[in-house]
Amino acid sequence: MGLTMNVGIVGCGSIGKKRALALGQHNLLFAVDINIERAEAVAKIKGKAKVSTDFNDVIRDPCIDIVIISTTNDMLAPISRMAIQAGKHVLVEKPAAKNIKEIEGVIKAARENKGLVKVGFNLRYHPSLQKAREIVDSGKLGELMFLRGRYGHGGRVGYDKEWRANPAISGGGELIDQGVHLIDLSRWFLGEFKTVDGFSHTYFWNMPVDDNAFLSLRTKKQQVAWLHVSCTEWKNLFSLEIYGKNGKIQIDGLGGSYGTEKLVYYQMLPQMGPPETTFWEYPADDNSWNLEFSEFAESINTGKPLNGDINDAYEALKIVDKIYSFAD
Repeated sequence: MGLTMNVGIVGCGSIGKKRALALGQHNLLFAVDINIERAEAVAKIKGKAKVSTDFNDVIRDPCIDIVIISTTNDMLAPISRMAIQAGKHVLVEKPAAKNIKEIEGVIKAARENKGLVKVGFNLRYHPSLQKAREIVDSGKLGELMFLRGRYGHGGRVGYDKEWRANPAISGGGELIDQGVHLIDLSRWFLGEFKTVDGFSHTYFWNMPVDDNAFLSLRTKKQQVAWLHVSCTEWKNLFSLEIYGKNGKIQIDGLGGSYGTEKLVYYQMLPQMGPPETTFWEYPADDNSWNLEFSEFAESINTGKPLNGDINDAYEALKIVDKIYSFAD
């Protein structure tokens, strides 16, 4: 099981609460939020943690091993950097920073202080994505050719007045929000992209950030990721299709409002024609948060490479920044 870690959470909204519930054997010692009532609610999830409205209290606490940062985007990089410099390990939510310049400071601090920085790419830990990774790694799909991904959510009254609509806080719109998840998954399966093209635009919401983005990403081997992220989907949606020379994987849903998580594997037959089809459904509660934190703690204890680290976030944000630069 490894050593038990002492954890402090900075940012106690819905994601901070999910992180507290996913700590498993590890201890929650501190909960911090600018809203003290939110901090107190998270502090009660595992025993009775200390609470504060000042993130410096967590950073200064010598008992804390890991700082989880689930704040608005403008504070992700500054708090990460300070926590690393204080000798803590960090799990920071995606996108980890507002832009690549901010994230470069986090990478520098991690290198100089030998701290581990895990980025919250929890979609990698969803059962359908784990199964897809298993099939791809087995070689059954053959050489990968391309993938198509769509990720979107419906709006709500006042969406254009929330913090995600303020570029000074968010760094951008739908592309930097849900887009980094799709970019990360595309890199996870296809590798690095040599050519980046795309377009982001605000179609519906009255806000200075994008509500839709369309991306065409191409590797050196001409493998393509064709992606669309949207907050005018009206019905929450997740869809990822991975095409190999010997078959196809189709993933739909993430549970909850996204619909039951499903994976269909289409295996090409020697005579071609209709493929052999295998279905998996995952109706259970989302366990990705638990798996992600457990693996992070294991990496700290054993030196196992991180699955989704600060460099992955940097590469995703490089693509985000490039797409945004096309609008200048």
